[in-house]
Amino acid sequence: MEQKVWETIRKYNMLTEGEKVLVGVSGGADSCALLHCLCMLRKVMGLTVYACHVHHGLRGAEADRDEAFTAQLCEQLQVPLFVLHKDVGAEAKRRKIGTEQCGREIRYAFFEEKAAALGAKIATAHTASDNTETVLFHLTRGSGITGLCGIPPCRGNIIRPLIEVTRNEIEAYCLEQQLTYVTDSTNLTKDYSRNRIRWDVVPVLKELNPSLESAVSGLSQRMRETEAYLSQAAEAALIQATVSGGYAAAVLQTLPEAVFAAAVRKLCAELALIPEAKHLALLHKIVYNGGAVEIGGGVTAVMSQGIFRIYRQTLPQDEVISGWQGQQALTVLNKKIDLLYVNIEEFHNGEKNHQFLLANSLDYDTIPITSCFRARRSGDQLTLWRRNVTKSVKKLLIECKVPREQRDSIVLLADGTQVLWLEGIGVGQAYAVTEATKSVLVIRPQNV
Repeated sequence: MEQKVWETIRKYNMLTEGEKVLVGVSGGADSCALLHCLCMLRKVMGLTVYACHVHHGLRGAEADRDEAFTAQLCEQLQVPLFVLHKDVGAEAKRRKIGTEQCGREIRYAFFEEKAAALGAKIATAHTASDNTETVLFHLTRGSGITGLCGIPPCRGNIIRPLIEVTRNEIEAYCLEQQLTYVTDSTNLTKDYSRNRIRWDVVPVLKELNPSLESAVSGLSQRMRETEAYLSQAAEAALIQATVSGGYAAAVLQTLPEAVFAAAVRKLCAELALIPEAKHLALLHKIVYNGGAVEIGGGVTAVMSQGIFRIYRQTLPQDEVISGWQGQQALTVLNKKIDLLYVNIEEFHNGEKNHQFLLANSLDYDTIPITSCFRARRSGDQLTLWRRNVTKSVKKLLIECKVPREQRDSIVLLADGTQVLWLEGIGVGQAYAVTEATKSVLVIRPQNV
């Protein structure tokens, strides 16, 4: 098995000589074998190996046993161990998510925190058998290519050196190395879907093909290659389709359905959302026929006037940012607002695009201390710079043809209903830079 792990590490460029690696160890066969194997490669590759263990507070004495066992194993292998105690059950209730999902989020957050402090990569003990169960699980839910990609060998700074090793091979390795381990009793029940796949489905499929794990690993690899190609094609298509305020429907309509779906998934991923198959079908339909679709999670897609947009509906009243003065940057309505404070000499000598700069710069000494960055509200009005005409923000946005669904995501700086600066429009007359200005606040919003 050591040879297979070594080949996997080289194949996916998981580790280089002299690197640090933090291994997630539960005390089970897979993670113990991974830790032991990396320790065997420690001298060969000049690795520095660490371990981490999470006590989830769910299985009473059994969880205590797992922690004690892991500590003993790490002491034998001379590996520094980091342990986190967390009441996952209580945390899951607080977050209003499932216990399994909550445990996973807590584990990875702990791994990331320790790895960042150590300057190490994270190694998890996912195997070819785990990948098979994952693919089958996704298959039963009607997953597309992404689900069939299974568990990636590498994801960011997370590596999986056992991803091409089967559970049977790991148990044989433990026997050969006289390596003991503990068993999580929850893995033996059929209360979870994955366990039912492990104990009821996989054995039947292995009767049909004894090399099931290898076959599924090959499928996952091919699906990852396909997904990578579609992702590149989708990225190029979005660049080509980009227009002011969204994406040109005329370009999107020329895309193969698979590329269009990949492009939509990219746009949704930017809003932390995974669209379902039914949503993809509806989105494809409105690109041709117009209309709007609510995808979920506050995300809406709309196609009007030949432009396709996906956006998250904001709640203006909840997005007020106060106490901004003296800050260099803040975030409002998912936009990073960079604030630059300069004296008048630096202001005149700095930027080249002076007209744009003036429209987004304020005389700092004229800004009321009660001002705040926020979204628009009913009654907001702006006295336009260099025009001395007062209009409502609503009317200004309509005149500037800002799409209705984007108006609530426009950032402004206001004191009550008096707007000092409006994104995309400019600064108010009373707050603009003049010959008497001594210090300047330059505002630069950008999407994050």
